[in-house]
Amino acid sequence: MDTTLRSRGDEIVIGPDRPFCVIGERINPTGRKRFAEQLRAGDLSTIEKDVTEQVAGGAMMLDVNMGVPLADEAELLTNAVRLVQDLTGLPLCIDSSVVEALEAALAVYEGKALVNSVTAEDERLDQILPLVKRHGAAVIGLPNDEDEIPEDPRRRLELARKIVTVATEKYGIPAEDILIDPLAMPVGADTTLVRKTLETIELIRADLGVNMTLGASNVSFGMPDRHTICAGFLPMAMAAGLTSAIMDARSPVVVQAAKAGDLLLGNDPWGGAWIAAYRSRT
Repeated sequence: MDTTLRSRGDEIVIGPDRPFCVIGERINPTGRKRFAEQLRAGDLSTIEKDVTEQVAGGAMMLDVNMGVPLADEAELLTNAVRLVQDLTGLPLCIDSSVVEALEAALAVYEGKALVNSVTAEDERLDQILPLVKRHGAAVIGLPNDEDEIPEDPRRRLELARKIVTVATEKYGIPAEDILIDPLAMPVGADTTLVRKTLETIELIRADLGVNMTLGASNVSFGMPDRHTICAGFLPMAMAAGLTSAIMDARSPVVVQAAKAGDLLLGNDPWGGAWIAAYRSRT
C-alpha cells in the first residue's frame, strides 16, 4: 500500500517496497527558546536555515510546526507553510493540534499534504478528518484516546483500527492516505518500551497494512548520545514495518542508518542509492 504526497511540482511515495521516507523535524519551536521568541515576534527568518540544512541532510519531506504559546498559531503556520513552499519543492507535513491552524495552513498549501495528527478520541476524529477529506490530504493517526496512551501493543492496534475504520467508512478517506504512529516511547524511562513499539509496528503491518511513521527522536529522549540510539533503532523499526519517520535530517549518522536499512531490506536495488550517497560524501 503506497501513500503519495505532493508539493507544487514534486511528489514522494511512502510504502513498504519504497525507500524509507525521512521527514525533517527541525521546523518546530519545541525546546528552542530563541526560535520560539522569534516566532512570537513574527520573525520567520530562522526557517530558511532550517530548510537548507534539512534538505542538504537528506530530508524527503519537511514537518512544519508553529506551536508557540501566546501566539496566533493559525497565522504563524499559514505564513510558515507559504515560506517553506517558496524555499523548497519537498512535500510538507503540516503539524498542529489546533484545528483552526490546520484548516488555515491546508487552505494555502499547494499539493497533497500530510496532516500531523489525529488521535482516536471521537471528538478529535470528527474535527480533523473532515478537514483531511476536504483538502484531499493524508493523515497521521495516533493510537491513544481520552482514557490512555496505552503501553499494550494490542490495545494500540485496537485504537489504530478504530482510526482507520472511522476514516475510511465514515469520511471516505482511502486507507493508503492514513499513516499510523505506533508511539515511540523513551528507552530512558523504561527499557521495555521500545520493544513494545516494535511489537506495535509488527501488529499494525500484519493487521492493517497501512504505512507508519513516528517521532524517532522520542526513543532517545533523556539519554546521552541520542543520535546513536536513533541510528540503532531505525533499522530495527524498518524491519518490523516502519516506512517513514519524523527525525533529525541534519544528523548524518541517523540518515545513513535509514539508508543502510533500505539497502539491507532490499529497498535499494543494487545498492545504487547507498553508493551514490557514499560518493557524494567522499
